[in-house]
Amino acid sequence: MKELMIDDKKIIIRPITVDDAAAMIDYMNVIGGESDFLTFGPGELNITIDTEKSIIEGFTNKDNALFIIAVVDGKIIGALSFSGGARKRLAHAGEFGVSVLKEYWGKGIGQELIKYMIDWAKETKIIRKINLRTRSDNERAIRLYKKLGFEEEGLLRRDFQINGKFYDSLMMGMLID
Repeated sequence: MKELMIDDKKIIIRPITVDDAAAMIDYMNVIGGESDFLTFGPGELNITIDTEKSIIEGFTNKDNALFIIAVVDGKIIGALSFSGGARKRLAHAGEFGVSVLKEYWGKGIGQELIKYMIDWAKETKIIRKINLRTRSDNERAIRLYKKLGFEEEGLLRRDFQINGKFYDSLMMGMLID
C-alpha cells in the first residue's frame, strides 16, 4: 500500500480485493465513456459482480500478476492491471493497462500507479519485461511512458477501430534487470 496527498486529498494505492468488485464495475463503466484511448467504450462491459470477483481472484492468485487501485474517500479513481504469461517460457513478461478518472487526469496518479507496478515487478524476481500498447496518437501517455523508462518497440497498424476510423497502436516496453 502507498499513500500520497494530491490537492489536499489522501490517495491510497493498494491491491484490489474481491470486496472492490462492485466499485470496480462502476469505475469501468464511467471511464469507458471518458476516453477513446481505452480498449472499450461506454456500455461495452457487461460484467456481473461474480465475474468481476473471478477476474480479481485470477490476479491475486498469480505470482506474476498485479491489480491495484487508487482510492480517494473510498472511491476508485484509478486502476492498473498487469498480467504475466501463463506458461513458464512466457511468465517473465506481461502487459499492463492503466486508467484514471477524467477529473483526476494530470495529477500524477497514473504515474504513481505505474511506479508502484515497476517497483513490484523488480521485487518479484519473476518479471523481466513490462509491455504496453497505446494508441499512437496518445501523446500525453507516450510522454509519460518514456519519462518512466519505457521504449518504443513497434507499431501495430489498425489496432483500434472507433466509429469506423482505424488507429495504430504503439508497442512499448521496459526491461527489468
